[in-house]
Amino acid sequence: MKIGHTVHKDIMQLSFEGHLDAATAVDADSEFTRVIDEGNIKLLVDLSKLDYISSAGLRILLVAAKQLQQKGGKIILCSMTAGVKEVFEISGFSSIFKIFSTVDDALEFMRL
Repeated sequence: MKIGHTVHKDIMQLSFEGHLDAATAVDADSEFTRVIDEGNIKLLVDLSKLDYISSAGLRILLVAAKQLQQKGGKIILCSMTAGVKEVFEISGFSSIFKIFSTVDDALEFMRL
């Protein structure tokens, strides 16, 4: 799994590529913690290149959301592939997170 970073003023965009599963969850968790500890409290997570997410990956996103909530921040997800979107819908996570179709739509919402 690869994690890319893009900064949009006060919004940190993380882009995940590959698989977010038990094998890569530790790296993703470490990256979320590092980014949040650096003071980034507005996170946009681009999942357009994520091929697969497991329950371990979902858990990492939930932990990051809770960390951000405690600091007055938020996390927004966008650009899910069909397979990843299906996992979110089946697991009920689509009702927990704000999910947008595109990065631009997500950025516009976060800037409000």
